[in-house]
Amino acid sequence: MKKIMTKIAISHIGLCTPLGQSPEQVLARLVTGDIGAMKLRDDLIPQSNTLVGEVNLPLPELPDSLMQFCTRNNQLLLCAAQQVADRVKQAREQYGPERIGIILGTSTSGIAQGEEALKHRAEQDLLPSDYQYSQQELGNGSDFLREYFKTSGPCYTVSTACSSSAKVFASARRLLQADLCDLVIVGGSDSLCRLTLNGFNSLESVSKGQCQPFSASRDGINIGEGAALFTLERGDAEIMLAGIGESSDAHHISAPHPEGRGAISAIRAAIDDAGIGVDKISYINLHGTATQKNDAMESRALQQVFGNNIPPCSSTKPLTGHTLGAAGAIEAAFCCLLLTSLNTAQALPPQVWDGKQDANDPSLPLVNKGQTADLNYIMSNSFAFGGSNASLIFCRKEALS
Repeated sequence: MKKIMTKIAISHIGLCTPLGQSPEQVLARLVTGDIGAMKLRDDLIPQSNTLVGEVNLPLPELPDSLMQFCTRNNQLLLCAAQQVADRVKQAREQYGPERIGIILGTSTSGIAQGEEALKHRAEQDLLPSDYQYSQQELGNGSDFLREYFKTSGPCYTVSTACSSSAKVFASARRLLQADLCDLVIVGGSDSLCRLTLNGFNSLESVSKGQCQPFSASRDGINIGEGAALFTLERGDAEIMLAGIGESSDAHHISAPHPEGRGAISAIRAAIDDAGIGVDKISYINLHGTATQKNDAMESRALQQVFGNNIPPCSSTKPLTGHTLGAAGAIEAAFCCLLLTSLNTAQALPPQVWDGKQDANDPSLPLVNKGQTADLNYIMSNSFAFGGSNASLIFCRKEALS
């Protein structure tokens, strides 16, 4: 029996991803398994060519009045923000700036600018004149959007590694249900930087080539960049936020519980929150990082929750790289696009991998190229360092009636 609760609508989406910046382009590349956004870079890890997901289209310049926020991370955000700006402006005039909230997820913020500043200092013995330490603070993106949109409501950043911009949906819903806001801008942004790449490389978690989620030959992640923003409001829209599950298993600082206890808890909580049975989930966007421990535990978690009836699923990280703090939002956007009227064929994102099933892990019904499904409820999983887990469920408006 469904719970009676405030309906939360996804009214608008802004995209700046390796797959593109428009819903049509992103959806087309998503459902064909296009890996063309993955690029080899030799300037991120010393003495190494590394495959990363890169946003290679021109990014907008920040207004002169906001140049103190000038980072690539905020340029990615601005690209997405411009696509939701009209609705935010309408809401500001309708409700007042104090009734609009902003909650973002990130893990890098403007660290890349800090790296360039240190390089400049090493060469010139002084920091660049336009460098400000605040550019690399985790709250910088939220502060930037507050100034850009001229809002004065709740404004903060969630930084829980790879679940950051999935957890913002839960925070936003609480603000709307408590009637503290009438519209909340949520999402995430992360940009490529050396600190992140070398950190994961030191953990021996970076793939030597194309990442292979759930394969017996998987050897680590590809890292990517991008941004996605959503406007959440009370009421109805084509796409609805149906369920949210969060958990924190705190098993290890960088490894999940081997049996996926935290993931199981988050997935079950999302399904219970949506007031549906497990049989209603049409597709799962897997966290699927292609690390040994993540894929092993995620496959076990799904087997525990769904038994022998796991729905079609795939990891989209081979298409974009793992966008870390932005992954939850970007992959939530992918799920929402699959539910829109643009996806007339009800196509699914295929699993891009070598097809070598790991005999040590439960087998998953990974999506084949060209596969379709009757899409009503879609789940997106995000699992992070420290056991910070989030599972989101989106649905078509008609599914709630």
